[in-house]
Amino acid sequence: MKKLAIALLPQETIEGKIFFLRGKRVMLDRDLAILYGVETRALNQAVRRNMRRFPEDFMFQLTKEEMESWKSQIVISNREKMGLRRRPYAFTEQGVAMLSSVLNSDRAIQVNIQIMRTFTKLREMLMAHKDLKRKIEDMEKKYDYQFKIVFDAIKQLLEPPTEPKGKMGFRALKKI
Repeated sequence: MKKLAIALLPQETIEGKIFFLRGKRVMLDRDLAILYGVETRALNQAVRRNMRRFPEDFMFQLTKEEMESWKSQIVISNREKMGLRRRPYAFTEQGVAMLSSVLNSDRAIQVNIQIMRTFTKLREMLMAHKDLKRKIEDMEKKYDYQFKIVFDAIKQLLEPPTEPKGKMGFRALKKI
């Protein structure tokens, strides 16, 4: 079997290109094109030639409102903003998987594998966090008041501090 000489992308690079829109984790066409090493125009042409493979739950185009919200939430340079002449397409996890059947280069296949692994890792992390929170809540219900202090302390550790702490130490009094 032929080994591919395509360098792995750092997982953080892929994670940074996954956004939450319409209640789904998605990746935008321009980010996918960069990862695949193709022009956005070429990626979208390949998708348009295979539209039956991309139902609405696999891919959708951002509305004008979503586009404005996206521009304000994501820090992008003015040069990049000016390059957006049309509303981008957003691909869900299933849509990204379907891209592997449309883009058939070695790089596209390897990048798709990495993206699928990243989506899986994110899903596992979210489930672990939810499970931990549920377990703490279940334990809290089982035990009486004397453990309430312990559970409150654990909850405080899970949440970031809200107020800065004051200075510690003693102040010397001025001599008269």
